[in-house]
Amino acid sequence: MSRTLFGTDGVRGRANTYPMTAEMALKLGAAAGRYFRQDGKNGHRVVIGKDTRLSGYMFETALTAGLTSTGMNVLLLGPVPTPAVGYLTSSMRADVGIMISASHNPHHDNGIKFFGPDGFKLSDEAETEIEAMVRDGVELTTSDNIGRARRIDDGRFRYVERAKASFPDHLRLTGLKVVIDCANGAAYRTAPEVLWELGAELIQIGVSPNGLNINKECGSTHVATAAAAVVEHGADVGICLDGDADRVMILDEKGNVADGDQIMALMAARWAEQGRLKGGALVATVMSNLGLERFLEGRDLTLERTPVGDRYVVERMRAGGWNLGGEQSGHIVMTDYATTGDGLVAALQFLAAMAETGQPASTLCRSFETVPQLLKNVRYQTGATPLDTDGVKASISAAEARLLGNGRLLIRKSGTEPLIRVMAESEDAVLLEQVVDSVVEAVEAAI
Repeated sequence: MSRTLFGTDGVRGRANTYPMTAEMALKLGAAAGRYFRQDGKNGHRVVIGKDTRLSGYMFETALTAGLTSTGMNVLLLGPVPTPAVGYLTSSMRADVGIMISASHNPHHDNGIKFFGPDGFKLSDEAETEIEAMVRDGVELTTSDNIGRARRIDDGRFRYVERAKASFPDHLRLTGLKVVIDCANGAAYRTAPEVLWELGAELIQIGVSPNGLNINKECGSTHVATAAAAVVEHGADVGICLDGDADRVMILDEKGNVADGDQIMALMAARWAEQGRLKGGALVATVMSNLGLERFLEGRDLTLERTPVGDRYVVERMRAGGWNLGGEQSGHIVMTDYATTGDGLVAALQFLAAMAETGQPASTLCRSFETVPQLLKNVRYQTGATPLDTDGVKASISAAEARLLGNGRLLIRKSGTEPLIRVMAESEDAVLLEQVVDSVVEAVEAAI
């Protein structure tokens, strides 16, 4: 059965526009409630977290109504990072966790993603069943079995302690000046609390959410604000989270950025030296730089590639028994500590490396030289299939032939936005530009 509602990371779109409407959230809540309460017994529970978007109130209320209508008891966490929902779903013995967030997207977007009782994101199969229930409708519970809802006031503090526990007990951040940019998002309180409690001197950015400024000129997708602050304040390092704090970018003392590939390279090398890297492998997506692959090969480590999406990274990690993976975009998954990407915990691993080695961030941020990579996006109308046209197929074949032995080409649809992503890698800068532009022009012509 095909899926049209769920993408690579739950259901996502513009708030108050299909599928991100209150009506759909109500249906999703009822369907999820019925799916996780198939035995018909009372006592089942769900935890719901959200980021700081204005529309989060609407979706929180609608989901709660749908869930309680099928007999589920709802525990409302308020604004917390996505990894906190994964953790608390398992910790609080809930049947399902829900995070209301569109991650790094602007405030006018929102999304709904589900976690199973083990704290990991739901499988494609589970989401397909829930989507079928949304389409077909569900049977509501009897009036005397309607679920209850309650606020959980200490969820944030539980996550703070969990994040701190990932940092080595013998280390402190005393003497480190850290710029922390929380993107006016879900970690606007938790991240500064953790860093301050570990001893860091903080310069805080993006910690004043108003419902409309999440990810606006701040956070992991707009590092310029934090980079300027690092230089201005003479900070040792900068940490840029996104709206739901499941991804991170690191800035060195000069304001230069290290993406997820560089962070993973550092962690993989250190963990391998310490005997902590299970299976001698790192799991990353097809978007990760060729330079990362070469770096790992030089250390007799393996790079396992997956489709784009941190859920696919986690699925491969669990299947192979590996404990480190992530995405170039800054999702870093460490199953020793979390069930999903955790930007703050990944940042703490980087800070631990600084504290243990005494090396500056500029040294630790550059584990390998990247192969030049060019990515261009082409927006299309929802429902269109430009990649299926003969002209685009011919253009892709020609581009691959030109890159043969001198790079690679990746064309894909975004799982969260109506975009065609055209990416290529090559050490020949002229060739790189030419092949990407040729495919982009063909896609634009088809559209």
